[in-house]
Amino acid sequence: MTKADFPYYLTKFLGTYLHGEKNFSRHTIQSYSVTFKLLLSFLEQTKKISPERLSMEDLTHDTIVDFLNWIEFTRNCTVSTRNQRLVAIHSFIRFVQKQVPENVFEFQKILNIPDKKCVKTVVPFLTGEEMKILLSMPDPSAGKGLRDMVLMSVLYDSAARVQEIIDLKVKDLRLDKLAVITLHGKGQKIRCVPITEKTKNLLESHLRYSRSNNGVSSGEQYVFLNQKKQQLTRWGISYIIKKYVGLASLCGQLNVRFSITPHVFRHSKSVHLLQSGVNLIYIRDFLGHSDCSSTQIYAKADTETRRKALEAAYVDILPTTELPDWSDDKKLMDFLISLGRQ
Repeated sequence: MTKADFPYYLTKFLGTYLHGEKNFSRHTIQSYSVTFKLLLSFLEQTKKISPERLSMEDLTHDTIVDFLNWIEFTRNCTVSTRNQRLVAIHSFIRFVQKQVPENVFEFQKILNIPDKKCVKTVVPFLTGEEMKILLSMPDPSAGKGLRDMVLMSVLYDSAARVQEIIDLKVKDLRLDKLAVITLHGKGQKIRCVPITEKTKNLLESHLRYSRSNNGVSSGEQYVFLNQKKQQLTRWGISYIIKKYVGLASLCGQLNVRFSITPHVFRHSKSVHLLQSGVNLIYIRDFLGHSDCSSTQIYAKADTETRRKALEAAYVDILPTTELPDWSDDKKLMDFLISLGRQ
């Protein structure tokens, strides 16, 4: 009888290995967990194998390919989502192959399953004027309006990921003359990001207004709270942004054809830095990327800088004289008219 050892290895992978040895963030672990929830559902629905009876021998190359196709065609997920699920499975197989060496041949076949090619979308971003309009929508005279204005301003000015803004605490702010905020990024990476004088002043106003006495030391309090004086969530920040995007659109001041998410603020700041002539190396460090390959997507998205470069390169080459007006040549016109009569 085959040993039902899959639950044991999956528990070690999600519960110990990813956090303890790989130091993955809780959001990455949650994403991996979703992958295996889907895999268990797939095996139970299509292969009639319940989770408690599942063994490592059931994880074959063909089964994983069937699972990926099920994600894409039955659940109608994107190719990008399919590839993300494959990343989680590959990570699990690399972990378990050392502990179940008798299945290593089948595991190698699974590891050789390639990503599926997909169309890479253009990075969505707002122009400087569009971002200015959006940031002017909140009413700072109201408590929530001030919080929302500061929230969106910090989100843009620091190019922070949404989770980095959620986790931002008062102790992470250094609001002296050269203001800096400390962001806690992916993989427990920490980076210090400079902010402008205007953003610093907004943060100081927000902190004076939003002080709360909830038994937590001032430094440990989160910078952005909801109405219940609790830490904001991803959904909460998305809701705030959506509210002001709707207001700007209703006023006829903002007209974009893509969804404006918190990450669009990060994209916008990156493109604006590039347009200002900031080197990709500095933008990479500013964003907290490991290498420039991730940062280069902004160079591809920035058509305005390329247009100006092309115009500057060919300004002395292209002809500047006006083309002659052939309609003034009466002999030519008479000849063309005579052809139409034949």
